[in-house]
Amino acid sequence: MYFRLSFKNIISRLLTLFLVSAFIGWLFDALLPVMFVTSMFLIIWHYHHLLKLIDWLWQSKSLSPPQAHGVWGHLYDGLYQQIKQQRNKQKQLNEKVRRFRDGAEALPDAALMLSEELTVEWGNKKAQRLLGVRWPGDSGLRIDNLLRAPEFSDYLAKESFEQPCLLISPVHPEVQLEIRIMAYGNEHVLLLARDISNIQRLEDMRRDFVANVSHELKTPLTVVRGYVEMIQSSNETFDPHWQKAFQTIAGQVSRMDRLVEQLLNLAKVENNLNDEKQCINMVHLIRTLVDEATWLNQQKKHKITLDITTDVNVLGFETELKSACANLLSNAIAYTPPEGRIEVSWRLVGGKAIFSVKDNGDGIKPEHVNRLTERFYRIDRSRSRDTGGSGLGLAIVKHVLYHHQAELVINSQWQQGSDFSICFEPSSLSNLAEKTCK
Repeated sequence: MYFRLSFKNIISRLLTLFLVSAFIGWLFDALLPVMFVTSMFLIIWHYHHLLKLIDWLWQSKSLSPPQAHGVWGHLYDGLYQQIKQQRNKQKQLNEKVRRFRDGAEALPDAALMLSEELTVEWGNKKAQRLLGVRWPGDSGLRIDNLLRAPEFSDYLAKESFEQPCLLISPVHPEVQLEIRIMAYGNEHVLLLARDISNIQRLEDMRRDFVANVSHELKTPLTVVRGYVEMIQSSNETFDPHWQKAFQTIAGQVSRMDRLVEQLLNLAKVENNLNDEKQCINMVHLIRTLVDEATWLNQQKKHKITLDITTDVNVLGFETELKSACANLLSNAIAYTPPEGRIEVSWRLVGGKAIFSVKDNGDGIKPEHVNRLTERFYRIDRSRSRDTGGSGLGLAIVKHVLYHHQAELVINSQWQQGSDFSICFEPSSLSNLAEKTCK
């Protein structure tokens, strides 16, 4: 029941009480004593209920308020309603917290809620089994003091959590973990750790299988190529249909040989993680690639221009960088019409070094752009066969850039050309004054 007590009501009630007291005192010729008794009664009555309120709030365990009439009765009722509402809200909040914890416990991943200072505030049971972090035992401790791994410390120091961190479980050395960190609310961070051991084993099996099969295919392809070339170079005259058959076999063997070579390059790039990086002279590397492309591009007669505005170098692997840049340049040559325009540039923008290959070819439709780095993905299969494409070039580029903390940016509009750019982060760059580059 809603009750409102205004200042006007208080004044009117006090005036009524004191007027009645004054009238009684006037009748009995005891005005001041009656007024004094009335004032003392008011003070005692209010302090009595005030003491009852304090006792109810701080000492009594009863939810029901003391019984009273008048203003204090309304006050008790109002407090009682507020307490009931607060308890209902607390009950609902506890239920939500319980559901959240039940949901977090049902996750297949280890979950830790961290503060802005990366201290542990909550964790599920999976976090104890995979990470060895116990809650609430480890509450308030920094996560890097609990997970003592150099790669994890470097991951936290970079403060860039777009890519996951791969880590061996401190509890089970045979378990490979993928750790992701993301913002949670305004003042918290959520850490998720997933067991990817099975996925890693399958990926290793796939990589070894591709590498082994590709290597084994080299020998029979070499034998077939040798016999075809021996037959074609012989002095015997064959019927036209046999000559066409041998030419087709030679072409398909060459195509298979290029495919096997790219598969071997992809396997090599995927496994190249432990070599030491060197300072690569990108200006020399790019000029060499453009000179080779210009010399080999006599048939289509593309106009290839080179724009170099920086001499910054890259810390990395020369063979991989050369392969990635050559793939972008060869794709532009393959898919740009004869006498088209190809612009190659090496520049510094906002601290990042960018290698760019821009052409005025057919361009790429938006639905294909995000899938270009998938293995064996080709937009136009018939056209790729004509140009010798295997769908592995950009997959190789993707893995090369992963090793160099770089990013492939694709800007393309249908029928207006494409722009493929490799963006190197400042941490991957080196000046000529710092190191002697190749």
